[in-house]
Amino acid sequence: MQQRRKSGILLHPTSLPGAGGIGALGVEARRFVDFLAGAGQSLWQVLPLGPVAYGYSPYSCYSAFAGNPLLIDLETIAEEGDITRSDLHLELPAGKVDFPRVEQYKNGVLRRAAATFFAGAESARMDEFRQFCDVNSWLHDFALFMALKESHGGKSWVRWPRGIACREAAELARYGELLGEEILFQKYMQWLFFRQWQELKKYANEKGIEIIGDIPIFVAFDSADVWVNPQLFHLDERGRPTVVAGVPPDYFSETGQFWGNPLYNWDAIAYHGYGWWIERLKGALELYDIVRLDHFRGFEAYWEIPATDKTAQKGRWVKGPGESLFKALHDALGPLPIIAEDLGVITPDVEALLFKFGFPGMKILQFAFGSGPENPYLPHNHVREAVVYTGTHDNNTTGGWFAALSAKEKKVVLEYLNSDGTDIVTDLIRIALASVANMVVIPLQDILKLDSTARMNVPGTSSGNWSWRFVGNDLGEGDGAKLHDMTQLYGRLKQHK
Repeated sequence: MQQRRKSGILLHPTSLPGAGGIGALGVEARRFVDFLAGAGQSLWQVLPLGPVAYGYSPYSCYSAFAGNPLLIDLETIAEEGDITRSDLHLELPAGKVDFPRVEQYKNGVLRRAAATFFAGAESARMDEFRQFCDVNSWLHDFALFMALKESHGGKSWVRWPRGIACREAAELARYGELLGEEILFQKYMQWLFFRQWQELKKYANEKGIEIIGDIPIFVAFDSADVWVNPQLFHLDERGRPTVVAGVPPDYFSETGQFWGNPLYNWDAIAYHGYGWWIERLKGALELYDIVRLDHFRGFEAYWEIPATDKTAQKGRWVKGPGESLFKALHDALGPLPIIAEDLGVITPDVEALLFKFGFPGMKILQFAFGSGPENPYLPHNHVREAVVYTGTHDNNTTGGWFAALSAKEKKVVLEYLNSDGTDIVTDLIRIALASVANMVVIPLQDILKLDSTARMNVPGTSSGNWSWRFVGNDLGEGDGAKLHDMTQLYGRLKQHK
């Protein structure tokens, strides 16, 4: 994908500091970009940016194409005149995100902003809004989907009246007229999100920072994607999944992981020339410079579980689209700047797919110790076509991880690092930057040397995740200077344009 040595930081925008109870795409996001540039970094990795559904996980969204309105910066809207500063009154703690309160607050302010915008005279901004609506083919269906959820008390689309659940033409037209105001509101929020994100991305790119985005392999059942394209998924005559996604039982779980996402009907997707996936990746490449594909293994073979089961035990491996999908994507979009999330047990067929298309995989240092010198995550086994992380959004912070190790496990880590353990986080960052791998990404929590209370996500738990934020004065010039020096030492310093 690229040969120059680079490094950067993993931080989801919701974790940025600032007013409003949640990180946003405004001045604090630009300050973070400035920090990255000053520290000599070249990469900013984010989690999926879609509209979050139940549980507020960025990996479970109402659309694979839309943006998350909770990230819209209200200060920017006030500057443009759709609201006044008196509308910005929410007082919330600077720490963790209280998603229900933030959602209620932002939704109310954005509704007032939309009313002002649509009541105004013709303007260049209105022309821009209309053009946005015209060029995004997914937008109307998504806006209608969200308007329908609102009008049906948040119920899943499969529980709507049959006519609209099945997208009968007459019902689509009737609800399109009946819910016209709400549909416009949804479109307005999407316009604001994409407008602000593209301005932020331009700002980052001009400072030499590339954005790494994230695409979950599967989509949520209760999403516009499944409602609009039921033929692309394994559903029964009632529209419910017949088989769902997960992973099989292993050392960590006797029953496996039952994710519950509907599985793709790859034969139907291939019959249509992989058009849906081409449009999905095309949209992602307009948002990001590089894309991380989550659960890459599932493209070669995926674990299929009967939807009526309660665990993942009785699933089976089914061949995925493999090479044919990525050839179609390459033919349509050109060279693919993809990072493959290849964690876990990877088969020779998956390795062959990675090699054929030159996709770098991931090396997680927290997984490197304890199984001997052949462990592929140990730095002496790294390859250039890889991305090294101390940990990911699913891992503990490095400080929290090391604190939880047994005395025997700590001894192995310290011997490998030739460390006395007084600054284990810096030791791990240093060995990551020293790796031969072309790219290194460090979670901001590790730059700040935070403990397990700053963890972003604990897989398998349903509450308390995704809410961590840092406070503005947490990140100082000293942090940037130290990171800059290490980045320069190991040949990863951002090149000036």
